Amino acid sequence: MSVEEKRIREFAYQIWESEGKPEGQESRHWDMARKLAEAEALAPKATPRKARTKPTAPVTATPKPAAAKKPRATKKPPVA
Repeated sequence: MSVEEKRIREFAYQIWESEGKPEGQESRHWDMARKLAEAEALAPKATPRKARTKPTAPVTATPKPAAAKKPRATKKPPVA
């Protein structure tokens, strides 16, 4: 079995499943699958894109000191 025949068989099975596995529709499913496989074979192949890398920050000799954290202000209850 050729690669094309296997692909047609896969398409026909997917179509059959997507339609709820009806009986008596085999020839229609095979025709649809054959057309899909032909279209797939004629379609241009997509070329993978290069992965973009983020520029890295230059490495410094001395690390920066961590900023001191300020305590969070708490909300005052409303005055009655």
